[in-house]
Amino acid sequence: MMVVGGVIGSGIFRKAGVMAGQVGSPELLLGVWLLAGIITLFGALTNAEIAGMIPETGGQYVYFDRMFGPFVAYLYGWAVFAVIQTGSIAAVAYVFAEYATQFVKLPEFSASVAALAIHVPFIGDVTPLKDIGTKGLAAVLVIGLTAVNYIGVRFGGVIQNIFTIAKVIAMGLLFLGAFLLPTGGSVTNLTTNSTIIHPTGLMLFLALAAAMQGAFWAYDGWNKLTYIAGEVKEPQRNVPRGLIIGMLIVTAIYMLINLAYAYVLPIDVMAKSKLVAADVAEKCFAGGGRWIAAAVMISTFGTTNSIILASARVYFSMSRRNVFPKFLGTAHPKFHTPAASLIVQGIWSVLLLFSGTFDTLTDTLIFVSWIFYAMSAYGVFVLRKKEPDTPRPYRVPGYPLVPWLFIAFATLYLILTIYNDVATYRDAMAHGKPAFINSAFGAMLVLIGTPIYWFYARRAKMLKGSSSTTAI
Repeated sequence: MMVVGGVIGSGIFRKAGVMAGQVGSPELLLGVWLLAGIITLFGALTNAEIAGMIPETGGQYVYFDRMFGPFVAYLYGWAVFAVIQTGSIAAVAYVFAEYATQFVKLPEFSASVAALAIHVPFIGDVTPLKDIGTKGLAAVLVIGLTAVNYIGVRFGGVIQNIFTIAKVIAMGLLFLGAFLLPTGGSVTNLTTNSTIIHPTGLMLFLALAAAMQGAFWAYDGWNKLTYIAGEVKEPQRNVPRGLIIGMLIVTAIYMLINLAYAYVLPIDVMAKSKLVAADVAEKCFAGGGRWIAAAVMISTFGTTNSIILASARVYFSMSRRNVFPKFLGTAHPKFHTPAASLIVQGIWSVLLLFSGTFDTLTDTLIFVSWIFYAMSAYGVFVLRKKEPDTPRPYRVPGYPLVPWLFIAFATLYLILTIYNDVATYRDAMAHGKPAFINSAFGAMLVLIGTPIYWFYARRAKMLKGSSSTTAI
């Protein structure tokens, strides 16, 4: 439930249209979704070995500490706080609020006020007042679910299970409706390329990299189960199984849903659609757009809860290791939850909401996430060398090929993403349009954490020296 509920959120409902406009081919579009699923599964298979041998709350942070030492572990934990998980909370809550506009009209500022932009050197323009009604409702959702998880992990877990089941049922009904109801769909749509979009050569690789970014956002969240490994029964057995079975289920669901999209909507129609799922549902029956809006709200509600539930455990673990403020490692005396970490996480997530748009948030956090995903996969080789005798209840199948394939693909993806970001920024600036370099923004947020680490490391060293002197 944590893997499926944490992964299936907003991406499958929102990114398919953008991706169709990038690749211009239903076959390439389906291929991107399949390849992204396989690569992500390789990452989960690799990560499962580490999760099995280190079943502790804190997930990747604890793994990086064992693999590369405290500094790299800290950078990961800081990145989780600064952009990866808090950005995910903000982005998914943003989509919840977007779809809520199908039922209620949200207040907005005038165009002149909403256009107010703050320029950040080397990064681009931030528009905090744009879509203020959507951002405001998203903030209410983040605050409300933070309060739920403050009360207890069991209550948060019940919400997670209910909404995961509901979203899978909704997606199943959408798939059946696409093929069984008179939608006007056609098998020829699955093989007919765009009449407008024909990327070739280097542009094709860049288009595929951009589309992969959208698919990776939809698949992101598979590793959240590792954050609460210490709270799972029989973690050595259940965490690897949960990762693998969960990702197989998600990949199958995504392929079926995208098959339904491509069957009902020609690729050029899909490329112009902002809300592909809503358009397909509208073809199935009158009022289908509002029905799918409700399904997306259910999905994003559950996913936001999943991220909030899992992520605060990372900052809690970091505080216990004296590299984050001490109060973040305090458990609530009654509810036994990482209360302070949940509150700080909620505040920063709300602030990120107002930093930009949905696409800005997702592209930034995916870029940063994949840097650490690649390092985590390499960590399997490091641990096999450093700790050859440590019990491994689960080992990566296809070792060493599977981890190396994942690392190679992640590296290529990151290089193409940087190239694409810079090219897009230059093109926008040349035409006098607002521009933003997502990868640079992500890198900046991560590097800001470096002086904070050295501050805590220096303080810990001083305290240790002071204790030694006192003892003498």
